[in-house]
Amino acid sequence: MQRSLVLTRSQQWFARAERVLAGGVNSPSRSYAAVGGGVPVFMQRGEGAYFYDVDGNRYIDYLAAFGALILGHGHPRVVEAVTRQIAQGAVYGTCQPLEVELAERIREAIPRMELLRFTASGTEAVMSAIRVARGFTGRSKILKFTGSYHGHSDLVLVAAGSGSSTFGLEDSAGLPPSVKQEVISIPYNDPQALAAAVDEHGQEIAAILFEPIVGNFGIVPPQPGFLKEVERAARKIGALLIDDEVITGFRFRYGAVYPLYDIEPDLVTIGKILGGGLAIGAYGGRREVMSEVTPLGPVYQNGTWAGNPLAMAAGLACLEVLRTPGLYDQLDRYGRQLEEGLLATARQHGVPVQINRVGGAFTLFFHDRPIRNFKDTEASSSKWYGSFFNELLQRGVLLPPSKFEAWFVSAAHTQTDIDQTLAAAGEALAVVAKAQSRD
Repeated sequence: MQRSLVLTRSQQWFARAERVLAGGVNSPSRSYAAVGGGVPVFMQRGEGAYFYDVDGNRYIDYLAAFGALILGHGHPRVVEAVTRQIAQGAVYGTCQPLEVELAERIREAIPRMELLRFTASGTEAVMSAIRVARGFTGRSKILKFTGSYHGHSDLVLVAAGSGSSTFGLEDSAGLPPSVKQEVISIPYNDPQALAAAVDEHGQEIAAILFEPIVGNFGIVPPQPGFLKEVERAARKIGALLIDDEVITGFRFRYGAVYPLYDIEPDLVTIGKILGGGLAIGAYGGRREVMSEVTPLGPVYQNGTWAGNPLAMAAGLACLEVLRTPGLYDQLDRYGRQLEEGLLATARQHGVPVQINRVGGAFTLFFHDRPIRNFKDTEASSSKWYGSFFNELLQRGVLLPPSKFEAWFVSAAHTQTDIDQTLAAAGEALAVVAKAQSRD
């Protein structure tokens, strides 16, 4: 199955990109620095479960735009909706019906979002939710979990996850010490650290910010009862609970995942899948809290691209498709097949791996111990992940170029794709095993 991957045109495009784009990329997550370096593949088009690069190579896509493309590339319903809307205007800067319709669908699916606001990205949604929490409580600090990534606004880049961690950065440069002082970062799945932080800083904390299922140092589910402890801690100190579901919203079920853990957040942020492939974010929560947002209250947030009709049309089409009976069951079934097949093949070749999976999303870690927090992910092997990534790339399977990210199954994948992926992974793991035996 191995092929000699020709990337001549990708090399040419990357040489041009390096002359005009910082590092040759518009997002560091697209760089291949963490998987051995080299030229990142330049894609020409996406179709269903596949990418086609500028050299004509085809890849089975498990990157899925870092989780945004649950329906795959170019789903007909989304294409139709966007095509129809763009003929009527791409952005208005005025109120328009589609933003109301999508907001109604969201509130129906996520009841805690009694009032909400659209933004142009998940980063903006989280940034705005934090501002609302600070305005509502009159406090300034936030408590977050080490390694969790909540966008690239200053406050949440302290002890952030996937992006900065991929490049070995503890924190981004450019963060003033005054900003860092407003962030308390503790290990995920650690009730003792949570209790200690609350005891020490409780009356200063405006909000506890969390991912219900971590997606930014790999897929890491909460240990039983942990999120309930987080909720109790917030209630004890009078802080708000901000549930960041930019990755998890509509990924594992129709709506948010917080009901699965018997918790009730004050604010919820969503994005990615919500836009049907277009840029989007949203934040919302209890009416009392969201009434702090201008023009109802003193917390200011604005955006020309917030609620733009193209994203609203794509989002409505995407949510309609996600209501298809059996869709989430299929994602879970294919995810389970990949998990079981990868584990079996790794055992066969004597390669120590761990897989954390929820539904159709999972991360394969080259490690011999369970992964429960950011420190565990850091300890997994970057070297062997990089080797595995490149061997699969040669065989036409595209993964995220970082051990801190997740694989995402889309509704466009077929049983044939799963079978071909497992066959390619078997060959890739055999190469890794041979390399490990030489070390």
